[in-house]
Amino acid sequence: MIHSHSMVPTTLPFIRRATPADIPAIVEIESESFVDPWEHTIFLEALTYYPTTYFIAICDGCIAGFVIGAMEDTGENYYGHICNFAVSRRFRHRGIGTALVRRVEHQFVLEGATGVQLEVRAFNRDAQRFYWHLGYRDVFQIGHYYSNGEDAVVMMKWFRF
Repeated sequence: MIHSHSMVPTTLPFIRRATPADIPAIVEIESESFVDPWEHTIFLEALTYYPTTYFIAICDGCIAGFVIGAMEDTGENYYGHICNFAVSRRFRHRGIGTALVRRVEHQFVLEGATGVQLEVRAFNRDAQRFYWHLGYRDVFQIGHYYSNGEDAVVMMKWFRF
């Protein structure tokens, strides 16, 4: 008898820094995940600007997800910013998203960040719950943040040293 949980891999995904060759697969995941996806050129530019905080997860020989982070200096704090993050539908609920977020958070700490920030659509309660489980908290809301006029919830996680 085959149980549904037998489809879940027994090993964690392999995570590495992204390369230009990964961009087509990243764009495909982006397109299936978001109503207003980034263009191919934006992903390529992000790789130029943020080469140390741009990761992909490989699972079952495929690119299963990605995360793009940036380091930001507010003058008071130096923190990480998760700019974009998605896991392919067929690889969701396997721990891949958690592994990607933890990897970019680790890199932020290595680069001197005191915390990390991200924006999530106000209606996307599933994503908010995912981040809450990883220690993120709502900080404030930005009205009309997205191209369709939707609000964003800004979430932060502070690193404890």
